[in-house]
Amino acid sequence: MVPRLFLGQKALSVVVLWVGTNNHGHTAEQICGGIMAIVQLIKDKQPQGVLPRGKMPNSLRERNAQVNKLVQEAVSSLPHASLLNVDPGLVHSDGSISHQDLYDYLHLTPQGYQAVCQPLHAHLKGLLEKQAEN
Repeated sequence: MVPRLFLGQKALSVVVLWVGTNNHGHTAEQICGGIMAIVQLIKDKQPQGVLPRGKMPNSLRERNAQVNKLVQEAVSSLPHASLLNVDPGLVHSDGSISHQDLYDYLHLTPQGYQAVCQPLHAHLKGLLEKQAEN
């Protein structure tokens, strides 16, 4: 994971880091380290979830869940940083994912984007409202 991030001089209210699942040759710890390097870069440049994959539970999905757990632990100590777990909007109670949300069980469909972006919108709205109060 090589971060290529270009941030302007203007302070941003919110930065959304959307991370894919293509680092399947790396450990959860290595992926978390890459994500945290990007988070640190954003934090340094600006004043101030990995999607599940596969139709049914599998080793890559378990690794992605471990990545999310490690990132959640790492960002919990950072002010103004949070991880939004979108798995509940995509993973059904039996552990399956619908092809209607991830057409190939990896890439989001329009319906899948809606399942991810609705809670993201609510989360961002809450962050911005909290920021406006301060």
